[in-house]
Amino acid sequence: MSTAAIPGAPLPVRNPGSRARGRHRRPERPEIPAGSPALVLAVPAAAGPESRSVVEELLSIVRSEQSGVQTAAGYLPGGTDGERTGEDHTVAELLAHAAEAGLPAPIVVPLVPGPHGFLTELHALAAHYGAPVTDVLGPHPLLAEAVHVRLSEANLARADRARLFAIATAADGVVLTTVGGEDAAAAAGITGVLLAARLAVPVVAAALDVPGSVAAAVNHLKETGSQRPALAPLVIGPEADSELLATAAEETGCPSAAPLGGYPTVGQLIASTYLAALPARVFEAPVDEAAEPVAE
Repeated sequence: MSTAAIPGAPLPVRNPGSRARGRHRRPERPEIPAGSPALVLAVPAAAGPESRSVVEELLSIVRSEQSGVQTAAGYLPGGTDGERTGEDHTVAELLAHAAEAGLPAPIVVPLVPGPHGFLTELHALAAHYGAPVTDVLGPHPLLAEAVHVRLSEANLARADRARLFAIATAADGVVLTTVGGEDAAAAAGITGVLLAARLAVPVVAAALDVPGSVAAAVNHLKETGSQRPALAPLVIGPEADSELLATAAEETGCPSAAPLGGYPTVGQLIASTYLAALPARVFEAPVDEAAEPVAE
């Protein structure tokens, strides 16, 4: 439910989930008890049309995965009056509202796949309100899956290794591009190993925001035998300037897949990251004092 449903409320109303039935139902998701901390998705960008569309799609996936969880997006300060709406809030505003209302401190999930410059300030802000901040979303096999799909959508990789037909434009080497400097590139290397196993081609990581990093990675692939290298953004979207992606493709002359955006496994990863950060007591079953003792 949108925050607009309740005037002045920064966090949406909880929607109770329904229990699936039948022999072939999906595995039961853990119930989120009332009063549990909300999930604040920390977006490394100011609110605007591009960032908002990706964030809203991901939060919709999170709510479908865990319908009992309260969710809200917290953006960075900034943006113009025309870009920010009454439903947009910064992380600081959301944490302050929760504290003023006497609610449990929300669990903050950074919307980045790896190290990023905004994390230091985010941790300091969350500590001020006593709110826990989860780890970043990567490295993770679900991110490798999302990158693989984006490559296949751009005709740069087979959809799966079981399909043996040839794709003339398929890449024979991949540069996994990310933002966050050399630390982010090093962390992306792990997801790169997972991606290489899926594609059966060499994968190297490079930082879009480090001059010469992507070009050096492309040259390395060419020197080791790749004739059709491609770029694969390990970028969700809001954390990277779109011009960085376009410039990297233009300077290297390599085709590029699209950012991960609202791919479903990214939303699933956000939900699982939140669940892992919930206090253990949240899932402790209440004791029914009125229940009759079991006969021995």
